[in-house]
Amino acid sequence: MPIMIALHRVYAAKTASANAIFARHGLGPAEFDVLAALRRTAPPHELTPSDVQRSVIITSGGLTKILRQLEQRGLVSRSTDSSDRRSKPIRLNPAALTLIQQTMDELVAHHSNWFRNALNAAEMKQFSSLLNKLLLTAPRQA
Repeated sequence: MPIMIALHRVYAAKTASANAIFARHGLGPAEFDVLAALRRTAPPHELTPSDVQRSVIITSGGLTKILRQLEQRGLVSRSTDSSDRRSKPIRLNPAALTLIQQTMDELVAHHSNWFRNALNAAEMKQFSSLLNKLLLTAPRQA
């Protein structure tokens, strides 16, 4: 049980610090996830709403709301697919590319510093190895 409590506390601390970074950049966690999913695709950084929904954990109604907010802020645009008029692909706008890169850079720097301040290189390697071992034996959800 102490391991589970420690893992839960580390997760909560990581989540709180990530949410603070998102807030500094004017983003919520779900907005960040959507923008990051689009950023991971090859230029022009465009996906259908169905593809975005498969990449993030969000309901279709929640995604619609987030896409509307991101579109109103000029971070994404929607167009009509000429081969399927029902599909409206979502594309990152240049402002979003800058915003997501700055946010990701800050996240990586923050979490890297956190780990480097807590663990030396050998401990980080061992910790990573142990976490991967746990993941390999984790029960699969149906």
